[in-house]
Formats: sequence, structure tokens, C-alpha cells
Amino acid sequence: MRHFGHLPDEVRTRLFHQQPVEFSVDSPARTLAVALGATLYSPATRPVLAEDIVKQAGRGVVSMVLCLEDSIHDAEVAGAEENLVRQFAALARRGVDTDPPLLFIRVRTPEQIVDLVRRLGPAVRLLSGFVLPKFTEERGVPFLEALISAENREVAEVLGGRRLYAMPVLESPELMHRETRTDTLAGIGRIVDKYRERVLALRLGVTDLCSAYGLRRAPDMTAYDVQLVASVIGDVVNMLGRADGTGFTVTGPVWEYFKQHERMFKPQLRLSPFSGRAESLRTALIEHDMDGLLREIELDRANGLQGKTCIHPTHVAPVHALSVVSHEEFSDAVDILEPERGGGGVLRSAYTNKMNEVKPHRAWAERTLQRAEVFGVAREDVSFVELLAAGLRTA
Repeated sequence: MRHFGHLPDEVRTRLFHQQPVEFSVDSPARTLAVALGATLYSPATRPVLAEDIVKQAGRGVVSMVLCLEDSIHDAEVAGAEENLVRQFAALARRGVDTDPPLLFIRVRTPEQIVDLVRRLGPAVRLLSGFVLPKFTEERGVPFLEALISAENREVAEVLGGRRLYAMPVLESPELMHRETRTDTLAGIGRIVDKYRERVLALRLGVTDLCSAYGLRRAPDMTAYDVQLVASVIGDVVNMLGRADGTGFTVTGPVWEYFKQHERMFKPQLRLSPFSGRAESLRTALIEHDMDGLLREIELDRANGLQGKTCIHPTHVAPVHALSVVSHEEFSDAVDILEPERGGGGVLRSAYTNKMNEVKPHRAWAERTLQRAEVFGVAREDVSFVELLAAGLRTA
């Protein structure tokens, strides 16, 4: 797999100063957690799920969640499980030329993990792990223990020594309620640290968090405009996303909208980045409520989140375009991490528009170069507009 690998070689050469590297399900967890990018959710009831997976891989999707939980009716669970087993078998038989995306199954109960791993048989090699809903310390332990017990000797042989990962979803009312939030996060921290080698990333379930107060953000508002939600995101990153080696990758919340709605506020995309070259693209983004998505992606990163949960294929290209490291960011990060800078100090950036303070900015620089590895570095004259336009043309 490779981000932007679906683009022709000549297009990537034109766009990237440093191209994204290839990775696979066998890559280090640290790499995979960042490489998740836009994780596309799909109901496990889809009758052509195997074809969907291949098609989305060809459009640049590198991670997918096949959902047995909130996206399907309670009465559909048994049929959805059977469909998953059939679709994984069909995908295994296809013998596709390229690797499928990283595939995760969102389950409802711990028992489903053991049962599905057994029923998948040899096709379990296509599975990267499970998404664990409404995760707390108390509810999380049975899920993680089930994940471990599912990997018997036969399954371990099929997996070739790698492990199935867990992605807990932080979405319980205990997180939303101020009086229980700190204790809940502390408990989650204890359990994910205990099973650290199994936890690939933590996902934020903002829709469920909003439901605790009967809230739903409008298409011209981001999650950060809903103060109750923004406070939860801040506390999750504060306690579980630290850059001191104790934290985890925390992914951005879902953007729920993908068609035009009546607007109350002005569009959030300035004209200048699109002026003279892609004004029609700006118009199309605004018409499909994508300007709000773009703003939320930027706010995700500013608040310590990486990647994003996506429920529509059109959201993938914006997430990936804004994940590419700009040439300016790359230049700053490289300067900060120069060996001779180890003693600290302050230096003017190569772009001569800011000061880089070596010690305080070191963690940022390390994260930036990690993102640059998997998403690449744009050429000096290439902005997110060109990257987005290239991604949308192939979507």
C-alpha cells in the first residue's frame, strides 16, 4: 500500500518533493497508526462488499471498517456476520494485484471476535483487527482478552506471526459527563497501556458523545464549535495523546455530511488559494459542504488528532490531501532535528517567516517527519489545492 499510489507516476512526481513510502499490514504499529488516514466505514450488510473494498483501494483508501454495530439494525447482525465471512472468502479468492486496505471489523460483543476469527478461516489473513465500541476500562478488558484468545496456533500460522490490532472507540456517556470523565479516562489509560502492543489507535465517537445531550452539529459547524464535544476532545488528547512516549494516536471524528444543505453562515474557504486555477473546485467543495470538513481536518491536527473516521468516499481525498506535509513544514522539521541543534536554541526558519525554537518544537518536528514518511512532502510550489484536485479526479 502507498498513499496516493493510485495516481499515475508522473502526477506523483509533479506533486511531491518526497513521495509517500510503501507500507503493509506487517509494517510497525507506529507507522500504521499514522498511515490509517481517512478510515472509511461501511455497513457489513453490503452484498458486494468485496467489490467495494477493491474499488475503494483503487481510489486511494488504505483503511476500512466493516461495521456490525450502529450502522446496522439489531435484527441484521446474524446475516451481516454471514455476509462478512462470504465477502472475506471472495476477497481472498480474487488474488488482486495490490494489497487490500487495512481491514477492521467493528463488533458489538467480545464473543463476536472469537467467533468471527474462527469462521473466517484462512481469509483471516486479510484482517488487520477489530474496532471496539463504547470502550471503558470495565467494558474494554473482555474485548481485548477475546482478541488475544482468538489467536490460537492455527490462526497465528495464517497471520504469519503478526498480531490483530484493536482500535477502541471513545464514545461512552461517562466521557461526556464532566463528573465521571477524569476517572473514565484514567481507567481507559490503564487498560490501553497494559495492552499497548495490541492498541493501534484510539478513535473518537463524537456522534455518540453528542447523543448524550441530544446534540447534532450543523454542516457549517465543526466539532470544535460544540463546546461540550470540544472539551472531551481536549481531555482525551491531554490524558491519552501525549507526545512523551506514553500517548497513543487519536483519530479525528466523523464528518456526517456529504450533500448540499441550506446555509446559515458564509463559506469557510477563502478564495485566494483557489484563485485563477481552481475556482470551480472551490465552488464544488462549498456546494457539497466540504468547506466545513476541510476546516475540521485542520482543527483536528491543531488539536493533536491524526486521520479521520469517514462515512462517505468523497471525504477520503480531502483528509489525505491535508495530511501531506507542506514543503515549509518539512523544512522547519528538518532544521529543528539537525544533530547540532541537540543543545537547543532558536533559529530563523529557512522561509524567513518564523522562529523555530529547537527544544519546544522537537516533538512537533518528530511527528511531522513521521507524517511525511507515509503521506509525503509536497513540492515547494504545490498546495493542498493541487493535491486535493488530483485526489478528487480519481475518486
